[in-house]
Amino acid sequence: MLYTPALQSATLIKRYKRFLADLQPEHGAMFTAHCANTGKMTGCAEQGFRAFYSTSDNKKRKYPHSLELTKNHLSHFICVNTAMANKVVEEAISNNIISELTGYQHVQSEVKYGDENSRIDFLLSDPNRANCYVEVKSVTLLSNDAEQGQGYFPDAETVRGQKHIRELISMVELGHRAVLLFAVLHQGIERVACAAHIDPTYNQLLRLAISKGVEVYAYKANITEKEVTLIKKIPFIS
Repeated sequence: MLYTPALQSATLIKRYKRFLADLQPEHGAMFTAHCANTGKMTGCAEQGFRAFYSTSDNKKRKYPHSLELTKNHLSHFICVNTAMANKVVEEAISNNIISELTGYQHVQSEVKYGDENSRIDFLLSDPNRANCYVEVKSVTLLSNDAEQGQGYFPDAETVRGQKHIRELISMVELGHRAVLLFAVLHQGIERVACAAHIDPTYNQLLRLAISKGVEVYAYKANITEKEVTLIKKIPFIS
């Protein structure tokens, strides 16, 4: 996904109240940008990181600027706008980048399904194949030992994520395909594992899901200040 218009850069001063971040441009006064990320963003929003932001022309917005990317002290680009995960996955499906999700005639997004009032990120369908339910999760948590390249999900306890796994299990039991796709949006991450030390319940559910036939894949994005694009499959360590 290309950023159009191009992103502008600043220095990250602080992220707070979950949805706000103060940015200091090279020239001009500090301002507050919207941060579309409900997670803890551990290691992704430290003071002094380079920040890249977009600007909306919507005059009704209280905060016209949005924090899109950060760049840590190891020069790793990190996409902190979680809405980008679905966009890059949709693009990758259209371009046949994700080999496990090719060959379907129809791709729908945000389709209601399941018994817990959920919406699946993508429903892939074809007259000659079972439906495929795809749940996308953005991965940006890098191990403290950054040299190892170990990424984790989730970065905080996620009741919503637990619900999504239960729904995927139900789809498999009904005879459909169900896929949990980790979109890796941190350049320092080279493999993904479940963060059992952060959310043991999620870990238990994920293990159950895998045993039931839910498929789990991790695909890493190439990130620059100009674009974010899924480019390759990386290991998921169960």
